[in-house]
Amino acid sequence: MDSRLLRAIGPATLVTVAVVVMVASLAYGGGAAPLVIADAGPVVRWGLPTTTLIFNLAAAGLLGSLILALFALKAGDRAFDVALDVASVSAAVFTVAAGVTGFFTFIDAFNAQVTLGPEFGAQFGKFLTDTELGRAWLLTTVFGALLTVLTFAVRSWTGTFLVAILAIAALVPVGTQGHSGEEANHNAAVMATVLHIEGAALWLGGLLLLIVIRPLLPAERMTTVLRRYSTIAIVAFVVVAASGYVRGVIGVVTWEAMLSPYGAILALKIVALVAMGLLGAWYRLRLIDRMRESRASRFFWWLILAEIGFMGLASGAAVALARTPPPVDTSLPELRTPAEFLTGAALPPELTPWQWVAAWEIDLLWALLCAFAAFFYLAGVWRLRARGDRWPLYRTVLFLSGLVMLAWITNGAHNVYQEYLFSVHMFGHMALTMGIPLLLVAGAPVTLALRAVRKRDDGTRGGREWILWAIHTPFATVVTNPFFAAGNFVLSLWLFYYTDLFRWSLYDHLGHEWMIFHFLITGYLFVLSLIGIDPVPYRLPYPFRLLILIGVMAMHAFFGIAIMMNSGLMVAEWFGSMGRTWGATPLEDQYIGGGIAWSIGEIPTLILAITVAIQWSRSDERAQRREDRQAERTADAELEEYNARLAQLAERDARVGR
Repeated sequence: MDSRLLRAIGPATLVTVAVVVMVASLAYGGGAAPLVIADAGPVVRWGLPTTTLIFNLAAAGLLGSLILALFALKAGDRAFDVALDVASVSAAVFTVAAGVTGFFTFIDAFNAQVTLGPEFGAQFGKFLTDTELGRAWLLTTVFGALLTVLTFAVRSWTGTFLVAILAIAALVPVGTQGHSGEEANHNAAVMATVLHIEGAALWLGGLLLLIVIRPLLPAERMTTVLRRYSTIAIVAFVVVAASGYVRGVIGVVTWEAMLSPYGAILALKIVALVAMGLLGAWYRLRLIDRMRESRASRFFWWLILAEIGFMGLASGAAVALARTPPPVDTSLPELRTPAEFLTGAALPPELTPWQWVAAWEIDLLWALLCAFAAFFYLAGVWRLRARGDRWPLYRTVLFLSGLVMLAWITNGAHNVYQEYLFSVHMFGHMALTMGIPLLLVAGAPVTLALRAVRKRDDGTRGGREWILWAIHTPFATVVTNPFFAAGNFVLSLWLFYYTDLFRWSLYDHLGHEWMIFHFLITGYLFVLSLIGIDPVPYRLPYPFRLLILIGVMAMHAFFGIAIMMNSGLMVAEWFGSMGRTWGATPLEDQYIGGGIAWSIGEIPTLILAITVAIQWSRSDERAQRREDRQAERTADAELEEYNARLAQLAERDARVGR
């Protein structure tokens, strides 16, 4: 197929299929049906899903173009500039669509009558500032406006990377929309929705960019870009499939519910996802390496067009699902307990030794991160051994053990009970900031990546190049400095628990996720500065490492004692209002948590001290062996010269004495 014709047909196919499927699904599922009471009118009923569809497609063009440019294209080339141009246009459409969607959402939610009077403006302003739904769309629109300016202005590697991070953040507020915030499994629904949107945008946007830049690249270069996109698409497919499954299970509780209109639209989306996965596997395994053949090339681009059609189907169905009410239990609701009001979930049973093993609550974000980390680490080890290089087995075991522990902390009993028991929360905190980093740092993942990931020689940046860039940035120089890492490690404890950050992590799931990221990274940087072998800009001599560690141990113990001596309950309206009838009282449980911070938290610190001492001893031994080998190579020339000098001095003294 002619490349210029494909550039026109591809987006047209996407939009046409998406609109048709959206309209049909809304009509079938009743998502655009007029309400008996407080109906907003046909303009809003059909305009809201339409602008949402435009918003989703623009988000895909924005994020997919940025990520593919960063990992597959060369800065300064025409294709790179075109990718950023696509991102710029997408950002502008993203901004306008977000604003209009927020406006329609306001009218739909409050049945407001549009007027030019001050009352309407005041009501709309209150919606944007005082409601969670309004603030989400306001923040998204502001993000979009900022991205529009930045994507037009930025053309460098670093600038594009920072803009891509901002684009990822811009899609997070959207995860709170739809039915996610209304369901019992609120946290799981929100996280699944956010990951689904991010993965789908990356997948679709990258595919559209391939069509746009096809005329700009020679066949050999295009084959390389396709292979790199295929790797990104595999990751996106796993994220979309996993998040879609979780989201579908939450919306459709029973198999009988699949017979409902909501279930039928969901099934249509699943069919599209499976078809896209099969097409992606087909052209990755069978066609990409044969792109030099004209017949294979034509067939490949027809497959791409078919995949775009299925993506349009999935996009239209996704918008319709957000407007279609899922099947619900029509029985009278039971009275909600205090725990359900606070957490959105029922109070779990008493925490027994068996519950530490049997209780699970999946956090999809961390489950996927742990799975991807384990896969890529093992892939790196396999690649080293395939080419005859060695990688210590104990480092692999330690790193995987750290991932298993991280997966359990974020998905196991700790995740179930940390909202109800301060002691469990503190146990998880100590594991995140001290225990898990000790295992992960010992695995030396950065060193493994630098040895296993292939170096690129075409001017683009892959995993290895981006890791090297990250290591040598001024930001890395600051955060890996031993004094900064130690100060951040200690101060984070006090700032988190004695400010509203702790309250934010309890009331907001995004705050909880931030807490996990922050303390995991804080602990990792601190341990890395003491015992890590991964490259960092600066390391202290071993004696100073022990002095810093002793100081941190003292401050850490003081923190635990301070909590134990606290006569008041921290976040009393939360831990004191759960209605627990089992376990220790909230104040007694807080005392136990302080004891955990003081006692159990010091165990990894002691291990760190022992490790630093052992490394110090081995460093001295290696230095002595180097000196011995130097002496052997030079036949003790330095020693002989030193002895000769002493003899000359002795002879001179003897002559002077005479």
